Amino acid sequence: MDCGKVGVLISSLRKEKNMTQKDVANKMNISDKTISKWERGLGCPDVSLLGNLSKILDVNIERILLGDLEQKDPDGGNMKRIKFYVCKTCTNIITSTSEAEISCCGRKLEGLIAKLEDETHKIIVTDIENDYYIAIKHEMSKKHYISFVSYVACDRVLLVKLYPQQNAELRIPKMYDGNLYAYCNEHGLYKIKINNNQKELIL
Repeated sequence: MDCGKVGVLISSLRKEKNMTQKDVANKMNISDKTISKWERGLGCPDVSLLGNLSKILDVNIERILLGDLEQKDPDGGNMKRIKFYVCKTCTNIITSTSEAEISCCGRKLEGLIAKLEDETHKIIVTDIENDYYIAIKHEMSKKHYISFVSYVACDRVLLVKLYPQQNAELRIPKMYDGNLYAYCNEHGLYKIKINNNQKELIL
């Protein structure tokens, strides 16, 4: 751990929040001299203090230890580049339109990689007036089920949560040409393309 880099980062984050060293020290029940010492690179926070410090500064503990936020270039905003993350512990669903460091329930999450549908994850799309009727031939028990379906066009995302013991079927409004995703809690993410009102497998 580079105490100089850590100190610069702590100082920068503290000032972003318009907090004084005394403000941070009071929240942590330590002396402001300790904060000053960190910011001057003369020492680093004790491991036992990192959790509280990360909450006060709204930054990941790992980033404090590295002394770097690793900021990325602005995202262009094309929703078709969306990545899905699912926490296996609490089933939280998180999305990002570019590479991101995502964690939930104390674990780092990896972006899901979409696969082609197969016989146990067959996605059937039918036109009904101004909607798509989507049905997935899949078990829907408490242990094995489709967790969500999402339709992604270039500028919008529609995500529908499904629950065990209901049918894996839904209706969504027709939008621009886009990708349709379905997530199985055991086997992962599947994707097909909807183009000109026709379902096409993505190769």
